[in-house]
Amino acid sequence: MGKDKLRKFAENETFKCLVQPTSEEMLSGSHPLRGNWNREIFHNDNPIVLELGCGKGEYTIALAERNPGINYIGVDIKGARLWKGAKYATLNNLPNVAFLRTRIDFIKSIFAEDEVSEIWITFADPQPKRANKRLTSPVFLDRYRAFLKKDGIINVKTDSQLLHEYTVEVAESQNLEIIEKNNDIYGSGRATEGDVLSIKTFYEQGFLAQGLPITYVAFRLR
Repeated sequence: MGKDKLRKFAENETFKCLVQPTSEEMLSGSHPLRGNWNREIFHNDNPIVLELGCGKGEYTIALAERNPGINYIGVDIKGARLWKGAKYATLNNLPNVAFLRTRIDFIKSIFAEDEVSEIWITFADPQPKRANKRLTSPVFLDRYRAFLKKDGIINVKTDSQLLHEYTVEVAESQNLEIIEKNNDIYGSGRATEGDVLSIKTFYEQGFLAQGLPITYVAFRLR
């Protein structure tokens, strides 16, 4: 492991906004923060929004800066990536930002029923050969139901037409309300300046440079 990665891992231990549960804690099915995020981490009763697979936390940070009355938690398994978002949130004293290092497979262990109001899934791995591993598969939707408020919104922004079309099909097959779907948010003029869909991560800028259309779908989970 490189020295820079080791340095980031060490600094991660100092960030109050970064929660890093052990495997044992997540496998136990009930982490101490489960049901207590507002009281223990944010110290308010504002709505909680998750970004799953947040990478370096760029989208989480941008959403939090735009909406100070909402608490945002970026979730990813890669500690070296989370370091950047946690470092920024710490240096800029962002009180409505937290990061969680864990596999999304175990996410029910750390959020309680009705604890989360909304979910963002941005540029997740489309898992072309393993449908059940896609973050919008029925398997994962059932996990989200354990903690997402009834009719809570799931937003999916991706460069993958496969993941976009799959997500729409799953939502339709479960008779979920699709609020919006768009096959090219920039080409259609949907992602206008100032809109949350216009937030561009490092990876998204790369996809756009390749000429790939960025898609979006939002639906309510019941």
